[in-house]
Amino acid sequence: MIRLIHRAVLAGASLLLATGSVVAQADKPITVGLDGTFAPHAMPKVGGKPGEVEGFNVDLANEIAKRLKRPINVVAQEFSGLIPALNAGRFDWLAAPTTVTPERAKNLLFTEGYLNTYYQLLLKKSTPDITRIEDLKGKKLTVNKGSAYDKWADLNKEKYGFEVLAFPTQTDSVQAVMAGRADANLGGNTVVAWAAKQNPTLKLGAKVDEGLMWAAPFRKDDVAGRNQVENALECLKLDGTIARLHEKWFGIKPEPGSAAVTVFKGYGVPGTEGHDPTEHTPQCG
Repeated sequence: MIRLIHRAVLAGASLLLATGSVVAQADKPITVGLDGTFAPHAMPKVGGKPGEVEGFNVDLANEIAKRLKRPINVVAQEFSGLIPALNAGRFDWLAAPTTVTPERAKNLLFTEGYLNTYYQLLLKKSTPDITRIEDLKGKKLTVNKGSAYDKWADLNKEKYGFEVLAFPTQTDSVQAVMAGRADANLGGNTVVAWAAKQNPTLKLGAKVDEGLMWAAPFRKDDVAGRNQVENALECLKLDGTIARLHEKWFGIKPEPGSAAVTVFKGYGVPGTEGHDPTEHTPQCG
């Protein structure tokens, strides 16, 4: 009997500690980082204050914070500095669209994917079409420095014979194409499609599908944080929130079976380092 009472007391104490921890955490703002020039995922807000941003990923970060019942600070800076800042503890996670690659998965912990991503070219409408990556031979290709597109271009420049020009922001990369200083920009399909839609002097080119997804990265040791945000993401998929944001910012519904509407088994991206195959049921309050 004494042993049972002792266990009950310990269990009650543990519950009080856990409750206190949750309450304390609820008062602490989340701080996330993103690239504020990556339209339509994050871009300067029309009529907003300096540094204020809007876009798909801004809305997504705010929705995650609502599910976690915590305030949130969204900080915009150049993409190349985001991962170092995350690892230095300046951010809780990155709200920027971050492509999950084997190399990144060795150093970061990812949630499951929330969007599929493809590499796609953006060209001036007045220039010849580039419908195959092989057609880039002898041409200049711009990329956002530090992005997955920068990495892909660097790995493939000799194979396809193009020159890579890396810029601090995606906006700078597109401007170089518009000014005639480069032949094409390589970016995410949603990003370059948005640029082409907003500017009638631009058009889309070849697409490369390597089966990649965008997910939210965390520091390698922050398993609890990753799992909490993943649970929120899964709930946002199940209640249709991500699908609605997809239509709002991209103008189309997500495809059935795509990452925007699919809850994956376990935690993280299946087939990558850091994936935890433990099955769980999303807790959506």
